[in-house]
Amino acid sequence: MAQKEKLTVIKVGGKIVEEENTLHQLLDDFAAIEGHKVLVHGGGRSATKLATRLGIESRMLNGRRITDADMLQVVTMVYGGLVNKNIVAGLQARGVNALGLTGADMDVIRSVKRPVKEGVDYGFVGDVRQVDAARLGSLIAQGIVPVMAPLTHDGEGHILNTNADTIAGETAKGLAALFDVTLVFCFEKKGVLRDENDDESVIPVLTPGDFQAYVAEGVIQGGMIPKLENSFEALRAGVSQVIITSASALGSGSGTRICQ
Repeated sequence: MAQKEKLTVIKVGGKIVEEENTLHQLLDDFAAIEGHKVLVHGGGRSATKLATRLGIESRMLNGRRITDADMLQVVTMVYGGLVNKNIVAGLQARGVNALGLTGADMDVIRSVKRPVKEGVDYGFVGDVRQVDAARLGSLIAQGIVPVMAPLTHDGEGHILNTNADTIAGETAKGLAALFDVTLVFCFEKKGVLRDENDDESVIPVLTPGDFQAYVAEGVIQGGMIPKLENSFEALRAGVSQVIITSASALGSGSGTRICQ
């Protein structure tokens, strides 16, 4: 059986791609990554800023944005337009043949609108149902680098706001059938920390057993728990490795490596 070619799927938060200094550094580091690659980005701060200028209230629940009809227009403009095309233009300037995509483009990611649950209505928010890995894979095989905005569609003409971590995870899982995939989540810390007050206390390798023990001890808590659960799910679905690191350490290979 022929060996699969390597592919790196990198997810970066909005904070990194919205500030000029960190964006330039990220683009330099991303351009330097060898082989096939995909970039998935957020953009929440820019969306909130534009919404405020337009007199539209931003409402959050458990860290997730409530997306009503007005806010959907804002996130579509910001994520699919402003933030996405800034990244694409920056990568082109660095010799990377990038293509900006939402899930609606080429029908690469289809979602369903999240149902109202326990009285909570997130509005026009999508839960991913399918990723067309074959179409994405055909672009990648041509040397094109997809830059994916956190927007999907339902196949019935509606754009849906979709969590960027989820898009990265589902895209990596879909492409694992075609490539040897490494999934990298970039956030503000250097990795998963033993002590949240000590930025140098990075846990270098994390197995499912370690994870359960750290959660029981209270070392790993809050928003890191679902991020790690998603990471283990990606490994079970065929992704080769998952790394959690800071964007500034992207090219260094440091951070926390998640293993089965």
